[in-house]
Amino acid sequence: MDIREFVKPKMNPNVPQISPGDTVKVRLKAMEGDKERLQHFQGMVIKMRKGVDGGSFTVRRVSYGIGVERTFPFQSPSVQNVEVLRHGKVRRAKLYYMRRLSTKRARLKERRERVIELATAQEGRVVPEEEQPVLEEEQIVSQEEQVVSQEEQVMSQEKQATAQEEQIVSQEEQATAQEEQIVSQEEQATAQEEQAVSQEEQTTPQKE
Repeated sequence: MDIREFVKPKMNPNVPQISPGDTVKVRLKAMEGDKERLQHFQGMVIKMRKGVDGGSFTVRRVSYGIGVERTFPFQSPSVQNVEVLRHGKVRRAKLYYMRRLSTKRARLKERRERVIELATAQEGRVVPEEEQPVLEEEQIVSQEEQVVSQEEQVMSQEKQATAQEEQIVSQEEQATAQEEQIVSQEEQATAQEEQAVSQEEQTTPQKE
């Protein structure tokens, strides 16, 4: 029998409701000798574990091309604050496949609007004026990301069009080279015919 089953863990009130795929910014209290300072760790939640000890969540980020993961207990008093920056749209509870993806491919679609609607419906309240500027900024950021993705698509299409044009030009050059070869062959054949005619004309007076 485990004594932890009878002792209810005291959850940290500074940790909000999070889910896998969310991008969070964790502020952790660190002691360096006699001094105390706050460390910031920002990344994506790839795993959440529940248990009698309160559970924990794992955050992953890529720093200078190297993946770094840290696990934070929900009841840890060292966690001063957890800020949810964006909500990712995922279908799995464990996002281990993110370890094999690059930084660009590891970006997730955002489910911000759905989360806001659900939170508003559950709380039965209107979004306060203090949160409206934040929501507007998030909408602007999402629109900018959409514009950037559209620009990247346009650039990729232009590159494809340029490659197709280069292929067409190379094919035309090959066709031109083939035509020049045919012309040169015809000229050679004409020269050979003229030589044959001249040889016949030289042999005809000798016979007479």
